[in-house]
Amino acid sequence: MGRGKIEIKKIENTTSRQVTYSKRRSGILKKARELTVLCDAQISIIMFSNTNKHYEYCSPSTDIKSMYDRYQQVTQTDLWSTQYEKMQNTLRQLKQVNDDLRKQIRQRTGAELEGLDMDKLRDLETDLDQSLTTVRNRKFSYIQTQTDTYKKKVKSAQEQYNTLTHNLVALEMKEEHPIYGYVDNNPSNYESASAMANGGAHMYGYRVLPSQPNLHEMGFGLHDLRLA
Repeated sequence: MGRGKIEIKKIENTTSRQVTYSKRRSGILKKARELTVLCDAQISIIMFSNTNKHYEYCSPSTDIKSMYDRYQQVTQTDLWSTQYEKMQNTLRQLKQVNDDLRKQIRQRTGAELEGLDMDKLRDLETDLDQSLTTVRNRKFSYIQTQTDTYKKKVKSAQEQYNTLTHNLVALEMKEEHPIYGYVDNNPSNYESASAMANGGAHMYGYRVLPSQPNLHEMGFGLHDLRLA
């Protein structure tokens, strides 16, 4: 049996519509390439899907612009006149806006005030006052920010200075008033070993010789030999 005739109408299902478009688009582009080769025809095709994605084909012997130029010559049609007029109108509007802005800038500097009436002069004065207030507030904000930053730097430097001064004074105190202790040759004397362990790096040890028995018998602890 032959295939039934398909009714030509919009396919409502989105997926089916996209699949059909893809297949038929490929078929059209294939036919265009075949016509170019078999018949030495110059063909230009531009297609846009409903998702605004475009596809195009142009015969290798020409280009799309040349095809449009030939079309305008043959049909006596100007494809660009409408677009050109729109561009010219847009350009004129932009020039007018630019001229107005430049004039406002000159008036803000005190130039071209002759043509302004009292209302416009009053409006200009108000605008200048508002601009001056904005600039002044920005200036004060900048000064405050810089002042706060400098205060933090000064505070940090002062803290560092105080720390260094404290450490220097402590170091000078240790150099002027060292801590003294003694070391007994008797390894069983716990106080002697403990004194050296607790005395730290600034302790000066005096070793008791065997010829000094009186010092061995005195039994002084480390605290008895410290200098205040």
